[in-house]
Amino acid sequence: EVQKLHQQLEEKNGEIQQMINQPPYEKEREILRLQKTLAEREKAQATSDVLCRSLTDETHQLQRKLASTAEMCQHLAKCLEEKQRKEKGNSDNQIPTERSNQVFLQLLYNETSLQALMGNLQEENRILKQKVAHV
Repeated sequence: EVQKLHQQLEEKNGEIQQMINQPPYEKEREILRLQKTLAEREKAQATSDVLCRSLTDETHQLQRKLASTAEMCQHLAKCLEEKQRKEKGNSDNQIPTERSNQVFLQLLYNETSLQALMGNLQEENRILKQKVAHV
């Protein structure tokens, strides 16, 4: 292993001697190339940071929307339960009125559309998480 390390050391010393023996313009060209590569990497990193921050902000915003939508769904479900209890308490054997049917259908429509919205938000959140992981 020591011989292997000595050999690697000799190779590195050879590379250093090559660099030292190169004409100055070759050294400058190599330095410029390395500086350009560094600048490109820094730019890519900055872009990545901005995208990541943007995606994180958007994810938080979508999570807040999802939470408020879930809260609204729970509120609507409670309202529906209360309405059904009131209707059942007031008239056990009565046929529901047209108005209560409309309210029920409206609540059902709202719940369905909120569930669809939640599904869309969850899918969008999943996609954003994939993008964040990719970045």
